[in-house]
Amino acid sequence: MASLKEVKNRINSVKSTRQITSAMKMVASAKLHKAQGRIENMLPYQRKLNEILTNFLRTDVSVESPYTDIRPVTRVAIVAFSSNSSLCGAYNSNVAKMLERTLADYKSLGKENILIYPVGKKIEEVVKKLGYVPQGSYQVMADKPAYPEAYELAGKLMEEFIEKHIDHVELIYHHFKSMGTQVLLRENYLPINLAQVAEEAAEDSKKSSRGFNNDYIVEPSVGELIAELLPKVLSQKIFTVLLDSNASEHAARTLAMQTATDNANELIQDLTKQYNKSRQQAITNELLDIIGGSLK
Repeated sequence: MASLKEVKNRINSVKSTRQITSAMKMVASAKLHKAQGRIENMLPYQRKLNEILTNFLRTDVSVESPYTDIRPVTRVAIVAFSSNSSLCGAYNSNVAKMLERTLADYKSLGKENILIYPVGKKIEEVVKKLGYVPQGSYQVMADKPAYPEAYELAGKLMEEFIEKHIDHVELIYHHFKSMGTQVLLRENYLPINLAQVAEEAAEDSKKSSRGFNNDYIVEPSVGELIAELLPKVLSQKIFTVLLDSNASEHAARTLAMQTATDNANELIQDLTKQYNKSRQQAITNELLDIIGGSLK
């Protein structure tokens, strides 16, 4: 059995750890609140953009855009979103596992035909360990989501797709649903599926209890306007994913630190019981020694 001093030192050590995890939980919770605020501020613009696009798509107009060009996949790009730091549960490891599964699906193309854009330090390290060369570093964007950086990344992907340097683009990220639920998604980004965009916008409209108004006068034509809207939709998608991933990271870290704090509390209780039992046993042994000595 451990001595009283050893148990006491361990209790103090666990209490120090509890203070750290509790403080980290408070910081992550505050960052999550800010991240949720950014998402809420962005949603009205996204809804309106999707609403306008969906209204035009319902006119059955033929759309000619290089972003809808479906062709045989000989070169693929993967954009994976993670965090820059750890201590957020299985958040980063889940992204890494999904990336590995995605790479396995495109293994036949060869490493030279798989381009990976890692957003976040943790997934960037994974990419290097897997033997791939990251297509740039986007660690700042992972910590502080901003539209200019997202717009730049989206523009780069669109340019590579238009020039046929890549034939397909996929996104791997966590979708923030609630404090306790973050869903890992693997989505197609390019070529853009207009039918899917219209469906998602219609579902979003039902949730917000708002109907679409189809009374538009369009010049020069609906097809040309849709072609102009698509780059904005694609840029907005990257920014939305970035905010989603950032909020999911803070939610995962908040839950992880809460769990660690709860575990520390339980461990302190167990160690305190062990300390009290050991102390009581030591006192009993001393009393027995005193009684035994007086009887002699």
